[in-house]
Amino acid sequence: MDKFRVPTVLSIAGFDGSGGAGIQADTKTISALGGYATNVLTALPVQNTQGVRTIYDIPTSAVADQIKAIFDDIYPDAIKIGMVHSVELVECIHQHLRDYHGPIVFDPVMVSTSGHQLIQDNTVAACKELLFPLATVITPNMDELGVLVGKEITHVADMESAGKTLLSLKCKSVLAKGGHLQESILTNLLIQPNNHIERYQTPRIDTENTHGSGCSLSSAIATYLAIGHHLEQSVEQAIHYIYKAIAEAKDLKIGQGNGPLNHFFEPQKLISYAMES
Repeated sequence: MDKFRVPTVLSIAGFDGSGGAGIQADTKTISALGGYATNVLTALPVQNTQGVRTIYDIPTSAVADQIKAIFDDIYPDAIKIGMVHSVELVECIHQHLRDYHGPIVFDPVMVSTSGHQLIQDNTVAACKELLFPLATVITPNMDELGVLVGKEITHVADMESAGKTLLSLKCKSVLAKGGHLQESILTNLLIQPNNHIERYQTPRIDTENTHGSGCSLSSAIATYLAIGHHLEQSVEQAIHYIYKAIAEAKDLKIGQGNGPLNHFFEPQKLISYAMES
């Protein structure tokens, strides 16, 4: 009997009991795009559509054990890293991924929706030193870009300048996300070495249902990379997927705050490849 394999994506991220962000959003996205999702939990935020109430730590040893268990059994074709909120956690993830040679998408979750910095400066520094060089692409939004380069980001030109600055920190590429731009057309910039910049634009959708869009975008990029697409194509397809997922959810009412995306607006069948004998 023939055996088949599927593209697997490991999400290393925090929890969201309301189902819109974090590991839940990652798993929905990966599944909706035809991949197989595995998880490593880094933190237990207590949150809903209205915001985060508190965050419970996961022991670093438990994170390490989770990574080892997945790698021993379902070796990932791509990895997405989300919420890492301590230096010890950054060091743990670096130690276990430094010999991994597949694509890694790092979404540096550093600022809350209300604009508050979620992690301390020493953790930001550890991310720059240890995780940025491992990542195929990092995906900061405008607030996170501001934290990373130490200045306010308000325009597309600021995004481009900040992205180029981050490349000097041994980043392989930066997707600067412009979802917070006060414009009718939103711009995302994929910034790579040698001044190679790809521009992706989408119309702004008038909705509050964008909870988890950053988590979902980064996991979508990881899924397309796991399937075998190159980075530029993966980013383009992921942005299109998120745009459609927001559009298909714009009039939904889930919760009392910022609602989630409609991840399963057009679910794909699980992708399978025949294994060589």
